[in-house]
Amino acid sequence: MTDIGDLLQKTSRTFALTIPFLPEPTRREVSLAYLLFRIIDTFEDAIHWPPARRVETLARFVTLVGGPPDEAASLIDECAREPPVDHPGYRELLREIPLVLRAFRELQPGAREPIRRHLGRSAEGMSHFVDRSAASQRLELESIEDLRDYCYAVAGIVGEMLTELYLVRRPSLAGVADELRSRAAAFGEGLQLVNILKDARADADQGRVYLPRQASTREVIALAQRDLAQAAAYTETLRAAGAELGLVAFNAFIAKLAVANLNLLRDKGLGAKLSRLQVASIGAEVMSALGHRDPLFAELSSSPAA
Repeated sequence: MTDIGDLLQKTSRTFALTIPFLPEPTRREVSLAYLLFRIIDTFEDAIHWPPARRVETLARFVTLVGGPPDEAASLIDECAREPPVDHPGYRELLREIPLVLRAFRELQPGAREPIRRHLGRSAEGMSHFVDRSAASQRLELESIEDLRDYCYAVAGIVGEMLTELYLVRRPSLAGVADELRSRAAAFGEGLQLVNILKDARADADQGRVYLPRQASTREVIALAQRDLAQAAAYTETLRAAGAELGLVAFNAFIAKLAVANLNLLRDKGLGAKLSRLQVASIGAEVMSALGHRDPLFAELSSSPAA
């Protein structure tokens, strides 16, 4: 996993910090799922490529997943000749597509199938929004419903995929599977909304305006708060069902980071981000709460409404 771990460090912010909490083999499965979704995110955001090429490449990559890794050679060559993005970590990830595909092929079928299925669904949703930007070379969302459709395509589906991975080989979670599935998309949506609020200015500079014209920032924050309450309930459901400490910690950490960053955004405005010290403190809080069986999300009940 050394090479996969290196790629995570170079391409991820939150997930590189939180994935190590996960028990094996879920850690390996989630790591590879993250990298596969990061690849299609890179093609969606390919600022140096026209929309039609991005849509074609999304479909092309999905067909490569599960096939012989060597079949990706021509795509890798194209990405090297005409890099779709500037980010050095993402460009390295594109060069290492065969490594990721080989590791994916080694996963158990019970994990491969939901990853591949949900990856295809997400790529299809991304393509819809890339198509919308073709005329103006700029993506602008109009309403809260539009924003939620986008968040579902790029993050809600990820929440659903992760839930299916958690359920693999864990019969103890069978009794709460429906409850977890019912909250999974909201969990992903909440994380994505926080990222959108954090990165609003940088995204706008690259032609992506995710904050909708017909809604205020206050409304977006309120939606994120509701979603993150669902994320908290999701995590507590895992905990109450007896899921491994590492699985609960992974979900608790990413949810609590999002809650803390949302509170910061509400107080400081768009673009506000947690410091490294604040992130480390939240990680310590998670482990302390789990070790002492304390509530994980007491701050949600005390946070003022947006």
